[in-house]
Amino acid sequence: MDPRVRDHAETLVDWSARIEAGDDVIVDVDEGAHDLAVAVVEALGERGANVEVTDGSGEITRAYLKGRENGDEPFEADPDHSLALFEAADAYLRLGGGRNTMATADVDPETRRAHARSRTGIREARMDTDWVSTVHPTRSLAQQAGMSIEAYREFVYGAVLRDWESLAAEMDRLKERLDAGSEVQIRIDREDRPTTDLTVGIENRTAVNSAASVAYDSHNLPSGEVFTAPATVEGTVCFDVPMTISGRRVRDVRLEVVDGEVVAFEAATNEDALASILETDAGARRFGELGIGMNRGIDRFTDSILFDEKMAGTVHLALGRAYDACLPEGESGNDSAVHVDLIADVSADASIAIDGEVIQRNGTFRWEDGFEG
Repeated sequence: MDPRVRDHAETLVDWSARIEAGDDVIVDVDEGAHDLAVAVVEALGERGANVEVTDGSGEITRAYLKGRENGDEPFEADPDHSLALFEAADAYLRLGGGRNTMATADVDPETRRAHARSRTGIREARMDTDWVSTVHPTRSLAQQAGMSIEAYREFVYGAVLRDWESLAAEMDRLKERLDAGSEVQIRIDREDRPTTDLTVGIENRTAVNSAASVAYDSHNLPSGEVFTAPATVEGTVCFDVPMTISGRRVRDVRLEVVDGEVVAFEAATNEDALASILETDAGARRFGELGIGMNRGIDRFTDSILFDEKMAGTVHLALGRAYDACLPEGESGNDSAVHVDLIADVSADASIAIDGEVIQRNGTFRWEDGFEG
């Protein structure tokens, strides 16, 4: 076994999930993540945790959803046996790495939406745990990224095996500015695409320093972003980083936003996949997250949201559900059965400002060498 697999597992268990003796842990394993699962459950055993392993295969999910399409029974809301598993858990570790990244591409969109809506309580119970999602480098993910498996392994471990304490300290500089701010202005003006001119209200929000650990209210490994929950959104935005949504590649998304709601949209490819997301429920047309990438160990786009949204020189907004960690106590944020991130490259001809002060220009932060004021 590649020794970096064990390093990955130890980072996940110790830094990210902060597992302690006696913790009840669900390990959800994709079919290509076997080696990582072995290393993770060994580490969990050494730390005295209690482990329940489940199969998170995309192909199994497809089989179930296609089976439901062929039947007449509606989805049961939050089946008791599934809900009980998550309600009893202290932590949930998702180990991604399927054999086919497009396994569910031919599932009917309405089936997807109905299934998502039926699991609202389960989703909430899962998010009440110390949950962390990561991926094992597989050939399918390497192929999706357009890389050899050897190069993809180097890429993944370069993003995952970071000095997270040092990166957390750097990201805290951005968190402090967002916490003190009222508005974020995002401007991208390039000749080859529509202009982005978006204003996001963030007053009374708390930004999350997403340093790949539940101790920072961060739930992805790798991570390396600072994110918050928009209070208001107004303007137009073009997301130029291709993303696979519901098993379909979507490119060059343009959204027009009025009073926080998407009122017009278009995409260069698979626009209907975007439309399907927006039709999920009322909250799917509103934004639950604004995030700014800061992980310079991620140096290319790979069509994986786990990596692409953390890449330094990007900004992303998510349609749908907001995270409670960003909201004042007692306030409910945007609610939806979906949370779909869309990414824009801000490494050139772009600026991000907080209350009129530019804090990043062309991918370089104000406190970094090379910043142009």
